[in-house]
Amino acid sequence: MSSSTRDTQNVLAVTLVVTDDALSVELSDGRTISAPLSWYPRLRHATLDERMNWRLIGNGRGIHWPLLDEDISVENLIFGKPSAESQVSLKRWLEERVNNFGSPEPDEVH
Repeated sequence: MSSSTRDTQNVLAVTLVVTDDALSVELSDGRTISAPLSWYPRLRHATLDERMNWRLIGNGRGIHWPLLDEDISVENLIFGKPSAESQVSLKRWLEERVNNFGSPEPDEVH
């Protein structure tokens, strides 16, 4: 295990803000890390209410959005890793949303 991996294991999320464009997470070491929502398609396609319904998991090692079935780890944020969800999985999720809620999505999946 590298020292940078060990260092990130002790850094926890304290709180976060999700805007129309970015996810910003305040960390326990005083840093704030921001990532574009384009890195997290489920958040990008979510409603404001869905984005605001989050909770810290693993004592702050990650963030979970129950209505979106989305989890983002602090470690991945620190290392700048976007969502690894496949386009097939995202497309299926978007189709389920349309079927369940009857509303079109704001952006198409390319």
